[in-house]
Amino acid sequence: MATQETHQAVPASSSVRTAAPAGRKVSRKRKPLARRLIRFVAWLGPSIGRIGPVRRALINPWVKKMRVGAERRIDAGVQPPGVIRDRTAMGVSIARVVERGLAEGRIGRPSLDRLLNTLIGDSLVTRGISSVKDRFQAQYGCRPPGFLLISPTKTCNLRCTGCYADSGATSEKLEWPILSRMIREARELWGLVFIVLSGGEPLAYRDAGKTVLDLVEENRDMFFMMYTNGTLITDEVARRLGRDGNLIPAISVEGLREPTDKRRGAGVFDKVVAAMERLRREKVIFGVSMTATRDNADTLLSDEVIDFYFEKMGALYGWLFHYMPMGRAFTLEMLPTPEQRLRIWQRSWQLVNDRGLFLADFWNSGTAANGCQSSGHPGGYLTVDWNGKVAPCVFVPYSPVNIHDVFAQGKNLNDVWADPFFARLRNWQWDYSNELNFSKGSRHGNWTMPCPIRDHYAEFHKILKEHSPEPIDENARAAMNDPEYHKGMVAYNMDVARIFGPIWEKKYMRGEN
Repeated sequence: MATQETHQAVPASSSVRTAAPAGRKVSRKRKPLARRLIRFVAWLGPSIGRIGPVRRALINPWVKKMRVGAERRIDAGVQPPGVIRDRTAMGVSIARVVERGLAEGRIGRPSLDRLLNTLIGDSLVTRGISSVKDRFQAQYGCRPPGFLLISPTKTCNLRCTGCYADSGATSEKLEWPILSRMIREARELWGLVFIVLSGGEPLAYRDAGKTVLDLVEENRDMFFMMYTNGTLITDEVARRLGRDGNLIPAISVEGLREPTDKRRGAGVFDKVVAAMERLRREKVIFGVSMTATRDNADTLLSDEVIDFYFEKMGALYGWLFHYMPMGRAFTLEMLPTPEQRLRIWQRSWQLVNDRGLFLADFWNSGTAANGCQSSGHPGGYLTVDWNGKVAPCVFVPYSPVNIHDVFAQGKNLNDVWADPFFARLRNWQWDYSNELNFSKGSRHGNWTMPCPIRDHYAEFHKILKEHSPEPIDENARAAMNDPEYHKGMVAYNMDVARIFGPIWEKKYMRGEN
């Protein structure tokens, strides 16, 4: 097993995550011109995007380039062939989302402006953000995290069955100065332009007279995604989101009316539909966040559900989470069965490949994300909750460090990232996948089972005992110490492996259909 120091000292030439050569610098004279061109395209995009030939002339070369590049990478053997094809399919789906959004007038000018200026202007034209990432790599031997997930409050106006955060009527929240500083350091130390907000309900956050919308408006050089139950998206909230353009909501649903109201409360489905109508009217990019349980796994991705949200309501993207037995009244009985997980895997990739939908499954799409991205993995993330507890992932509720203590000690986010518990999990990711040393014909870990806590619980529990991070709440403590929970998770892992092991070898390692 490699040590933390081993991976922090990985030579740039040996890592699949290393920085690209600097190449030719963009001259100072060309930067303002490029910026003006981006602003012009952002202003004109919503208009010319409705013109089919122009739109296709912009999108199709992008798609062709991705597909040609994929075949070259397969020939070079830089990753398993099935992984490269999945990553390419997800990239193509993003291009199709942009095409569909422009064709149907779903993307407003402010959103397009923020997307282009933040993700293209900052990263590619001025290279200011890339230079920060290069500096991080020079110091630590790998690329920094790609985003930070913050849950600013535990407060929520709903009481959903099995909520992983056990949210509700509580005053627990991050203080505004702490929240604001984390955003600033994420950009200055890691070069981040993307922040994810979760909860609790982010729109319920209040501190020092500030809300998450104020956070978004004060950080115009960042782009935000927010997981929300949607019930607090009023006309005024939708107008602000449409005007600002740098926050895209992912609204939680469990399917259509009956399963959504069953888990989230009577009348929630109608409120969600009303919120989506407001967002579409203001041309705000929005998506859906769906949770698969044993009860709804076989209907959640049906044509009826997908057509309703993606066609009728106008969602442009979707996230799919499998119920994780953590949080309020956790139980293994709500887990989708291994057979259901297989059907979800088949159906989700069918929607990506055949319909061009961007639908990312937090577990089954591990092949498109280079496996587990938690614990500050290069390009991945860390999470910070309402009490300042930093954890590998919202579904791994064990924290070795609190951001309040870190800042009080004069330290910063780099010190958080370097914590031994997070480093140990990053080492596990690298050792499991063998991604740093992979070549054609060599071993590679199964990225259809990428999650340490969900798919490899025995190994994760051993790491937990080695480092003794603090459980975020009593639910997490109870799960950690419950022998029946341990036994049930290990049995689940073995059953999933029996199904997905052969799939990994055939489809991904050998590249067979």
